Amino acid sequence: MTFKTTALISAAALALMAGSASAADLACLITKNNSNPFFVKMKEGAEAAAKTAGLDFQAYAGEKDGDAAPQITAIENCVAAGAKGILITPSNDSVGPALKDARKAGILVIALDTPLADTDAQDITFATDNFEAGILIGKWAAATLGDKAASAKIAMLDINKDNISVDVQRNTGFLTGFGIAVPDLTVLGSETDPRVIGHETSDANPEGGLRAMETLLAKDPDINVVYTINEPAAEGAYQALKNAGKAGQAIIVSVDGGCPGVASVKSGVIGATSQQYPLLMASKGIEAIVAYAKDGTKPTVSAGLSFFNTGVNLVTDKPASGVPSIDTAKGTELCWG
Repeated sequence: MTFKTTALISAAALALMAGSASAADLACLITKNNSNPFFVKMKEGAEAAAKTAGLDFQAYAGEKDGDAAPQITAIENCVAAGAKGILITPSNDSVGPALKDARKAGILVIALDTPLADTDAQDITFATDNFEAGILIGKWAAATLGDKAASAKIAMLDINKDNISVDVQRNTGFLTGFGIAVPDLTVLGSETDPRVIGHETSDANPEGGLRAMETLLAKDPDINVVYTINEPAAEGAYQALKNAGKAGQAIIVSVDGGCPGVASVKSGVIGATSQQYPLLMASKGIEAIVAYAKDGTKPTVSAGLSFFNTGVNLVTDKPASGVPSIDTAKGTELCWG
């Protein structure tokens, strides 16, 4: 397993200017990979905020979603370096014990975008409301199909089979928004509705999206709705449909809202996407570490939620009645990557 590390250290003068953090204070960011534009932008946001605040900064990334080993190593490195705070998009819940050890060492642990099942493994999560993101694209897809929603044939392109929280929340949110009963909102695939043709692993990247869509088209060539965990997977799904001569057959929905994804909505490749804001997650996370380093203050959750909500908007140029949305012009103003 390849493990990549980048260390970025700010000047002491910035610390004096900020007046809120010591030049010796360290913040760590640990993402699932460093190729997805979402994580690239998150790193940029954290780095910029850390520089402004006068924090030392270290960023770590593994190769792909779902592989926890590099993240565990990164957590251990951050503990050994005496970090004040760790921001992490956890690959899965197996990183929990290492994060609990970090908390015991007095480190503030903030999960970004993906909360861990063990609430003791993080102090707080800064995230999109991923269930709401799924609800929005599910409602949009059902409203767009109209009467045809009752006989829809739906492909579900998830990250993998590990029941990662962000994967489960977007997936079950979409199904709920579409009007499909989900008996267990904590796991993938508990629904029994025959409209769901199947769930396949996309690894949240174009190659995996292509592979997953090919598998599901082989199962049912008449699929007309495609849910994707993110826009890179949607890119692969579209390519599979195009290769099969079915590019206009299905509507594709997704979550992310990166600039390439918004462009895909504008061009019609993706029908609608739920836009999230990684720069805000990262910058707010750094702000929280600065406050913690200064006087031990810990961040608090948004009202009525179990996490700090960084917001979500549905982006589409084909608005559906009863589903709030912004168009791609506004989505482009707000996009990242």
